[in-house]
Amino acid sequence: MKQKIRWNDLGFDVVGSATNGVKALELVEKLQPDVVLTDIKMPYMDGLELARKLNQDYPNIYIMLCTGFDEFEYAKEAVHLEIKEYMLKPISATELSDSLVKLKNTLDKEREEKLNVKKLEDYFQEVLPKLQSNFFISLIEGRVGEEDYERFLQNYRVDMKGPLFCCIIFHTSENDVPDGMNPLLLSMSVEREVKQRLTENCNCQEFIYMGNTILIMELHSEEEMAQLTDSCDRFCRWAWRIMGAAVTAGIGTVCNSLHDISISYEGAREAVSYRVLYGTKRAINIAEIVPKESKKTVPLEETRMQDLFRAIHVGDQEEIRKEAIKEIEKLHKNADTISQYNLATMEIVSGFFKFCANNSMDFNDISGNVQNLYERVTQLDETSMTNWIINMSAAISEKLKSTRNSTSRRMITDAQNIVKQRYMEPDISLDEVCADLGVSNSYFSSIFKKETGQPFVTYLTDYRMDRAEELVLNTDEKSYKIAEKVGYQDANYFSYVFKKKFGVSPSKYRASGKKENEK
Repeated sequence: MKQKIRWNDLGFDVVGSATNGVKALELVEKLQPDVVLTDIKMPYMDGLELARKLNQDYPNIYIMLCTGFDEFEYAKEAVHLEIKEYMLKPISATELSDSLVKLKNTLDKEREEKLNVKKLEDYFQEVLPKLQSNFFISLIEGRVGEEDYERFLQNYRVDMKGPLFCCIIFHTSENDVPDGMNPLLLSMSVEREVKQRLTENCNCQEFIYMGNTILIMELHSEEEMAQLTDSCDRFCRWAWRIMGAAVTAGIGTVCNSLHDISISYEGAREAVSYRVLYGTKRAINIAEIVPKESKKTVPLEETRMQDLFRAIHVGDQEEIRKEAIKEIEKLHKNADTISQYNLATMEIVSGFFKFCANNSMDFNDISGNVQNLYERVTQLDETSMTNWIINMSAAISEKLKSTRNSTSRRMITDAQNIVKQRYMEPDISLDEVCADLGVSNSYFSSIFKKETGQPFVTYLTDYRMDRAEELVLNTDEKSYKIAEKVGYQDANYFSYVFKKKFGVSPSKYRASGKKENEK
């Protein structure tokens, strides 16, 4: 059938093919196709199971199912899985071509609707009144007093009881947009899709602020955060693939009161700024990238040097140097007397101290005794003061990166230990490991691959195969027994994976090993 259909004439490219459901799922993850055409009867994972997994992880992929089984149960399951086409064999090239043409028209219509400038302009006018609303903007800015809070909730009919809340920022890049697309209209399209795809089954408030889409989410427990992060991550990848929008989702900390949502908003802003380190088109949860210990302390107010602190968090050495020089220029511009100058320098030292405290670092370890430092800094000339701020900022930045990397390495080590202890369990999965570690799949997957050079699933498979190799060479166990001992319930699939790694079946590998020993 692959050779009989003139795919390009129908508007499709065949980007991959697989002989079994497991391989098909791997290709889908790698290639992100628009359509998957699959048979029901396949080894290792049948077409219906493949469709279930695709619906769960890639709900926007259209599935066409071919089968030789004209049975009601199969048709009923296909309807339940929202299969786009359910075709009975034998299928002629003409029948399949007709189905593909209809599907191509559906796909084209969907994409045209998402990028139709006229519809986006109409939508902009429709949501303009909501943009003019000040209540939620005032909340995230921290400008709603305790005495007015309850009244505003009633006036604006906000029904969010909690007990927990979280703020998410969806930032759409203005520099990476499709040709001919107005960045503002693209941002509005993202806002519409966030509303349609992420707010349907939850109690939340959505609005636009400073060009970003903001979600204020109601949560029932902190355990929901990992799943929420993964949902946002899937949305960001979908927005890039379908709309050409480079979206970063910044997820703030959990708070106990909607009145305190400004704290979560600041965390979400900080998470978005980390896109220069972790990349765009993904979700970034501030609680996952900031050391866990920082949540145990009461944050100290950092009243000045915000641009310098941002550079310390995510900038390079040159950006840090520029922001440090700006601080010196402000210092000398605003200080008219020696007492004002001394007070300003003490505020700079205090600012560094508070920044370190809020990021679980001991300022004394970096600067020496703080009390003597106040005296020394006030005696520095302009050049020496400039160098001190630059050097101090660079030292704090390096310490912050070291702490962050140490946290990541500790998480990877914990994951590897889980694999070592549980590789023989068939049901061990990425989801279970992330749940044990208390992080989202998206964050863990990116960090694991960055640190180890391979995806987690590949690492787990390699570890199992290494253990299987030892059993094949050092025992007389049957293949199905070895399969069970390394976490595979299907002996045929175990042999398939073993041969893929070592080039031969377990029995031949054992035979070759014995020959080597006899020499």
